[in-house]
Amino acid sequence: MDLTESPSQPSRRRRGLLIVLSSPSGAGKSTISRKLMEEDPTITMSISATTRPMRPGEVADVDYHFVDDQQFQNLVDADEFAEWAYVFEHRYGSPKEPIKEALKDGRDTLFDIDWQGTQQLEYAFRTDLVRIFILPPSMEELKRRLEERGTDTQDVIDFRMRRAAAEIGHWAEYDYVLINDDVEKCTEAVRAIVIAERQRRERQPYLLNFVRELVERPN
Repeated sequence: MDLTESPSQPSRRRRGLLIVLSSPSGAGKSTISRKLMEEDPTITMSISATTRPMRPGEVADVDYHFVDDQQFQNLVDADEFAEWAYVFEHRYGSPKEPIKEALKDGRDTLFDIDWQGTQQLEYAFRTDLVRIFILPPSMEELKRRLEERGTDTQDVIDFRMRRAAAEIGHWAEYDYVLINDDVEKCTEAVRAIVIAERQRRERQPYLLNFVRELVERPN
């Protein structure tokens, strides 16, 4: 339960939170993201713009904002992205304005991005950012999970494994690092981090006036 704001305490609105989950492909960040949002509907996923083609079952402006290369470049030139990067030959970017609005309104936004995007978000929104890196229990288990998905060729799996080693090398740049050897326990650990981070003093701007009134109020 989030006690930051209630109908009887409308002035106690905290500042929103930007939650980054990063991991190599297959380590579990997508599953953990889904579980986290199912358990807490106040957390929403950031909707990225992308140049990759729409996949079957996806909905424009719900799963992604699908744009062509020129439209994406126009957004880059206009400084509309908080972060953007090439991922598997396509470009992905997080629009800046929805992030600012969510922070101001006290809403939490979840990002499924890599270390490059995380570095850019840190530059733009450092005090609002919570960075969580998910590690697999072993490289053997990571490969098994990728193979078990049955969605990639062996060449793609081999590429993802090579990329995983490079991504894991950035683990020390994150605030929290979790080993996902049990997805339920790992999800609960992420949830505990979010709950604690919501209570940080700098995310509760109402406290200054609250404390002033508290100490100045006559007995």
